[in-house]
Amino acid sequence: MGFPAYRPRRMRANPTVRAFVRETTLQPSDFIYPLFVKPGAGVRDEVPSMPGVFQVSVDRLAGEVDELAACGVRSLMLFGLPSRKDERGSEAYADDGIVQRAVRAIKGHAPGFHVITDVCLCEYTSHGHCGVVDARGNVVNDETLALLSAEAVSHARAGADMVAPSDMMDGRVAALREALDAAGFTHVPLMAYSAKYASAYYGPFCDAADSAPAFGDRSTYQMDPANSDEALREVGLDIAEGADLVMVKPALAYLDVLRRVREEFSFPTVAYNVSGEYAMVKAAAARGWIDERRVVLETLLSMKRAGACAIVTYHAKDAARWIREAHHGR
Repeated sequence: MGFPAYRPRRMRANPTVRAFVRETTLQPSDFIYPLFVKPGAGVRDEVPSMPGVFQVSVDRLAGEVDELAACGVRSLMLFGLPSRKDERGSEAYADDGIVQRAVRAIKGHAPGFHVITDVCLCEYTSHGHCGVVDARGNVVNDETLALLSAEAVSHARAGADMVAPSDMMDGRVAALREALDAAGFTHVPLMAYSAKYASAYYGPFCDAADSAPAFGDRSTYQMDPANSDEALREVGLDIAEGADLVMVKPALAYLDVLRRVREEFSFPTVAYNVSGEYAMVKAAAARGWIDERRVVLETLLSMKRAGACAIVTYHAKDAARWIREAHHGR
């Protein structure tokens, strides 16, 4: 039997032909860079479990923004390390809180740079949970919504372009949307961490954000890694409540969920390439076991291919440079 008329290798023969038929592309503008801001001056502390990722003070933010802009990354997401913590995470929604000051500093330096703020309480509470905790150690859902709403409004008041609730409380999208609209911020979009799993991949983030829970875990509000039908229910609720974008977190071990969300809803969906995914690549690359550049770009491409319209990733700076270098080299 002879070969069939169609030979797929003909369309792989050289870079130009491969580019003609390439189905998925990565651009620096696809990336959102997570940035940790902390008190102090002149601070740029590397996170031990995340080589190349730093906690920076407000006065160092201009340099970070300029570096991102230079390599084509247009958006960042802020996480705050407060100067003090308490049971209700009060610095999260204080107008002079660390994230609020960071937003104002970035907007003062580069008004057009896109700033997203993470809305949660875990970095700010003395117990490390994402909401108010009662005397029995339970995270209280409805009481938490008022604090998250105040946090979102304070971020918008400081100049945030978008807010992103990551707490996984029931009803928080509707609560934040109502609060933002009532405060005159109808124009501020809301990106919901809609399918956020109780994942072991968050370990290095807890180091970076100093947000590990003091007791228990987050499995009563974050999702069971065994479930994907539940993710569709969560996403559907957030869309109905007014989310402008939804997110799947983590990304790499949940590409099936990401794909299901896009196919079910055809709605703007973001992937979060989380800290553990980043740290594993960095550790293997440091030992010479993998080609870091190729593995990072292949991993990010898998997220775009699965349906992500944007990717939150700690690789953003490096990936953007590699992409631009490849383009300039043609």
